[in-house]
Amino acid sequence: MTDVDPLSADWLPAQAEVMHLLRDWVVGSTALNQHLAAWMRLSASDANALGQIIWAAEAGTPLSPAQLSRQIGMTTGATTILLNRLEAAGHVLRSRESADRRRVTLRPAPASREQARRFLSVAGVEIADVLRTTSPAELRTVVVFLARITEAAAEADRRLVAGSGSRTP
Repeated sequence: MTDVDPLSADWLPAQAEVMHLLRDWVVGSTALNQHLAAWMRLSASDANALGQIIWAAEAGTPLSPAQLSRQIGMTTGATTILLNRLEAAGHVLRSRESADRRRVTLRPAPASREQARRFLSVAGVEIADVLRTTSPAELRTVVVFLARITEAAAEADRRLVAGSGSRTP
């Protein structure tokens, strides 16, 4: 890890542009999550959690409550309250699918999954078009870059959680 001050470093224009575009993606993604929340009549945090549960289930890697908690940046207690709300509203199913019966798996309720799918068929058209029209070589480059930047952010998070990277003003 190099000792660089990100705010005062002499960045190349392309490097600064990448950081601005990553920020813009986060802003746009947050706005889409707000629309999903309104579509499903949920709070933004509940919609975010439900979205994480749906994406994980679709990928064949359903989440546990602890994994969800880490992904959405909430304490396990707050996540439990959120999951109770989503379960009571019929959006989430909790099951014990593992040989370890203590492990809870989160799955979207079929009706909620379908409602989110309908939302994506409206809201995801432009994003899907960009993905479909991007060359495989360009996609591979983007995947490698995003994997590296995501790992860098995860490493910074681990360091900060461990307390070794906190700087006090």
